[in-house]
Amino acid sequence: MDPVFALGIAGMLFIVAGWAVSITSLPPLRLSTLYFTGSLLLTIYAVLQRDPIFTTLNAAATALALANIIRTLKLRKR
Repeated sequence: MDPVFALGIAGMLFIVAGWAVSITSLPPLRLSTLYFTGSLLLTIYAVLQRDPIFTTLNAAATALALANIIRTLKLRKR
């Protein structure tokens, strides 16, 4: 495996591990909305650049932010 690619994979895994550790806390809706928008734009950018590591990472960030938005809105309805 290319060492640079391995470095990217390792970085991605550490970021995902950080998300997993903090998944029980719910960030403010404003933050999740900004994070969702930024991650979505970066996902599109990474796809256009044909960068598999950042495409995967930013797609996961987009999904996580969307999940946090949905969780926050459901809690507000209660």
